Amino acid sequence: MSDAEQQAAFDVLFQRGIQTRRTVLGDPYVDRQLAKGSSEFARPAQEYVTRNAWDGLWGRPGLELKHRSLVVITVLAVGGHNQELAGHTKGALRNGLTEVEIREAMLQIMGYAGFPVGLNAFRVVEAAIEEYKAEQAAEAAGGEAKAEGSKPEAK
Repeated sequence: MSDAEQQAAFDVLFQRGIQTRRTVLGDPYVDRQLAKGSSEFARPAQEYVTRNAWDGLWGRPGLELKHRSLVVITVLAVGGHNQELAGHTKGALRNGLTEVEIREAMLQIMGYAGFPVGLNAFRVVEAAIEEYKAEQAAEAAGGEAKAEGSKPEAK
C-alpha cells in the first residue's frame, strides 16, 4: 500500500470516527479536545484515538451506543479517570442511559471496586449530570429564544 493509499484509508476511518465521537460527546467537547491536540506533536494522538477508539471500537456492530457508554463509564470510574468520566457521563446521557442506570452502575462499582473508588465516581458523575442538565436547559432556552426571534411581530 502506498503512503497516499494509507493516508486515504486513515482519512476514511478518521471521518467515521469523528462522526461517532461528536454524536457521543457533542461538538463543544470534541472541539475542545481537538484544539488541545492541535500541535504538530499532539495531533497524531488525536487522530489515532479518533480512528481506533471512535471508529474501531465505538463503530463496531453488536452493542448500542448506550451500552458502550455504560461499559466506558464503569471502566473510567474504576480507573479514576475523572475528566474522561465526566465527559463520557454526558455522552451516556446523550446516548440514552438514564440517571438511574448510571447511578446503579456506580453502585456496582462501589461494591466491586471499593468505597473510595465508588464515592469518587459518584462525585464526578453527579457533577457531570448537573452540568449536562444545565447545558441542555441553556440549549433549549437558546432554541426558544431563536424561535421567539423568528416569529413575525403582531401589528
